[in-house]
Amino acid sequence: MKNLDETPRSERNTENNCQEEENQLETSHNKSPLLSDSWKPYQRPRAIVKEWLLKLRCCLGAVCGMEWYGYAALGILTGFLSFLMDLSVSKLLRAHQWLYMKLEGHSLLQFLCWTLYPSCICVVGSSFSHSICPFSTGSGIPEVRAMLAGFEMPHYLSVTNLFTKYVGLICTLAAGSTIFLGKVGPFVHLSTMVGAYLSKLCSLVQTNKKDKAAGEMMVVAAAVGVASCFGAPVSGVLFSVEVMSSHFAVKHYVPCFFSTACGALTFHLFSVWSGDGETLQVLFKTNFPTALPFYPLEIVLFALLGLLCGAVSCCYLFCHRWILQVIKTNPIFIKWLTTEKALYSGMVAFLLASVTFPHFAGQYMASKYTMKQLLTSLLDGRQWTSESHNASVQVDPKPWLEWSSSGSSVYMTLTFFLLMKMWMLVLACTLPVPAGCFMPVFVYGAALGRLFGEGGAYVLSGLTSGQQWASINPGGYALAGAAAFSGAVTHTLSPALLAIELTGQFSHAVPALIATVLANARSRSGHRPSFYDAISISKRLPHLPSLKKACPWLPSTPVGQVLGAKAVQLQKTAGLVEVQHAVNSCTETQIPVVDSHESQILLGFVLRPELLMFLRHCKTETVEKHLDEVCCIHRASVLLSPHNTVQEAHSILSLVGTQALFVTDSGRLVGLITWPEMKRILEDLAKEI
Repeated sequence: MKNLDETPRSERNTENNCQEEENQLETSHNKSPLLSDSWKPYQRPRAIVKEWLLKLRCCLGAVCGMEWYGYAALGILTGFLSFLMDLSVSKLLRAHQWLYMKLEGHSLLQFLCWTLYPSCICVVGSSFSHSICPFSTGSGIPEVRAMLAGFEMPHYLSVTNLFTKYVGLICTLAAGSTIFLGKVGPFVHLSTMVGAYLSKLCSLVQTNKKDKAAGEMMVVAAAVGVASCFGAPVSGVLFSVEVMSSHFAVKHYVPCFFSTACGALTFHLFSVWSGDGETLQVLFKTNFPTALPFYPLEIVLFALLGLLCGAVSCCYLFCHRWILQVIKTNPIFIKWLTTEKALYSGMVAFLLASVTFPHFAGQYMASKYTMKQLLTSLLDGRQWTSESHNASVQVDPKPWLEWSSSGSSVYMTLTFFLLMKMWMLVLACTLPVPAGCFMPVFVYGAALGRLFGEGGAYVLSGLTSGQQWASINPGGYALAGAAAFSGAVTHTLSPALLAIELTGQFSHAVPALIATVLANARSRSGHRPSFYDAISISKRLPHLPSLKKACPWLPSTPVGQVLGAKAVQLQKTAGLVEVQHAVNSCTETQIPVVDSHESQILLGFVLRPELLMFLRHCKTETVEKHLDEVCCIHRASVLLSPHNTVQEAHSILSLVGTQALFVTDSGRLVGLITWPEMKRILEDLAKEI
C-alpha cells in the first residue's frame, strides 16, 4: 500500500512542476519590459527610464550588433586593469628600492629589507589566495584551454576568483625579479573572467538572440589578455590561436583584432596620461643601428642561436616536469602545499631573496634591476665589452655597469645569471601564488642571446682583421634569443612577433623568426610537452592536445574501452512510469530511444522538453498512450562505433557542436558520450601518464 500511495503523490508533484514551468514560460514571454509590479515604488519614473533604455538599445543596435560593444568594453576594461596593476606594482617596487637605499651602510638591515619584503608579500599573496579562492593560484592558462575546449569549470570564472587573482598577482609581481615570475598567464585568465561576464551581459541586452558559440567571447578575451599586458595586439591574436584554442574559427579573427586593438590602445593611453611616456610608443625602447642592422652571414649565427635556445629549453622543460612530479608524489611537499602554503611560500621566497642579495651572489646577476630593467639592459644595441674598455667619458647611461658591478666580466655575470636563474625559476614555479612564466623565460632567453651575441662578436672580431664584424649588434641576438627561448618553452611562434612589437625593431623580424622556428623544432622533437601541457597533465585537466603531445597513443584509444556506465534509455512503447523515471534520473537534453530493452536497437532520441509534454499529456488524458504516439523520435545524425578513437569522438563533439554522441555496435546502443563523459575519459587517460 505504501508504494501505491507514493506513485500518485509523485505524479501530482510532477504535474505541479510542469504547470509551474509552463506558467513561468508564459509569464516571461508575455511580460512587457515597461510594466512593473504593483508593490514597487516609483512606477512612472521606472517605466520612463526603461523606455529610454529600450530606445538607446535600439539606437546602438542600429549602428552595429550589441556584441561589438561587448568586445570594445572587454578591451577597454582589460587594458585599464593591466595599467592599474602595473602602476600598483611599480609603486611597491619603488618603495622597496627606496627603503633599501635608505639603509645604505647597514648590511644586516639591508639584508633583512631585501629578504623579508618579498617574503612577506609572497606570504600575504599566498594566504589571501588560499583563504578566499584556492582556484586563483597558478597560471590559469591550462584551465582556460580546457574551458575553451568545451568543458565547464564554473569555479574558475567566478567574481571571487577574479578579485582574488588580481590582488594575488599584484603581490607576486611586487616581489620583483627576486622571485622572477610574470603576469601573462594569470592576466589571460583574468581577461577570460571579464569576457565571461560581458558575454552574459550582451546576451541579456540583445533583442534577437542568435545561437553563438559559448566560448566566442572567451576566445577573444584570451587574445585581449596578452595584448593588454604588452600593448601588442597582433601577437595577442596569434597567441590565442596557438595556445588557447585547439579549434580556432575564422569568424573569431575580426572580433579578436578589434578587441585587442581597443585593449592595447587603452593600455598605451593610460601610460601616456600617467606620465610614463610622451606619446604612444613601444614598451621597451631600443637603440639598434638603422643603416645596417645585421650582415647577411649573421643569419647562420641566428640559426645556431635558435638551436641553442631549443636545447636549453629542453633542459628547462625536463626540470619543470621533474619538479611537478616531485610536488605531486613527495609527502613533504604534499603536506606543505596542502596545509602550510603560506609557510612554504615564505621559505621559498626567503631562499631566493637570500641568493639574490646584492652583497652576495646577487652582484653577479644584476639583482637590483627589475624585470623591465633587466630586459631593457639586455636589449642594448652596443657591445658591452668594447664599450667597457673605452676610457672616454660618455653621457649616455651604461646598462652594462650593473652587470659588471663586482668587477667581473660580462661573460661571467651572464653565465652565472643563466645557471642560477634556471633552478631558481623552476623552484619559483612551485609557489602557490598567481603567477606566470612567459616574461621570466623571455628575459632568460634575452640573457642567453646576449651572451651568444657578445661572445660571437668577440670571437669574430679576433679572427678577422677587418672592421666588418666589429659592429655586430648583440642586442639583436638578445631579441632573437628572447623570442626563440620563450617560443620553445611554450611551443609557439607568436613570441617572434611579440618581440618585434615590444621593441619596434622590424628589421630583425627574419632573424627572430628563423631562431624561433629552429628552437621550436628542437623543443618539439621527441613528443616533449610544453610548459602549459605539463601543467595540464599534472593537474589531470581534460585537454586532449596535451595528452597527445605527451603520449601520442593515448588519443587513439578505442571509445569502447573507456565508456562508463550505460546511459538512461527509453523504449518506444514506454509508458508514464518509465518516462517519469527517466526524467527524474537523467539530466541530459537528449535521451536515446530503443526498439525494446531486449533488442537495444537504436531508433533515435527524444528531447527532454518533449518528455515533459508527454507527462503533462498523460495527466490530462484518461487513455494511457505510449511514447511513440505522443513524442517525435528524432534521428541521430552522427553515430559512433566502439572502434572509433577518443580523438575522433572529441573532434566530432567540438566541430559538430552536438550535445551527445550515440555509440552503437551493429545498430545496438552501446553507450552515450557527452561533454561530462568526455571529461571523465580524458581525466582517466591523464592518470596513465
